[in-house]
Amino acid sequence: MSDQAILCEHNPPPAKLEVLGVEGWPIWKKEPSRFDWTYHQSETCYIVRGEFSVTPSDGEPQHFKRGDLITFPAGMACVWEITKPVEKHYRLD
Repeated sequence: MSDQAILCEHNPPPAKLEVLGVEGWPIWKKEPSRFDWTYHQSETCYIVRGEFSVTPSDGEPQHFKRGDLITFPAGMACVWEITKPVEKHYRLD
């Protein structure tokens, strides 16, 4: 299951975000909702606003919020539950 782990860094330093080029990544927005999702590619995202949880099909819910830098692994099936409107920058790898 280690290759299916969600990686999260809370409040990474601004210099790291700048090196990654986060400000230039596309933006995704979504209102509170619940939906199934499968990551066909690895995705790295930075949460600008909102709160949500992601529950992998073989794991426990993980909670995320503004300031989190998250990497979701390719091939992971999960359920998203957005509790406060989300806005994120994202990059598919």
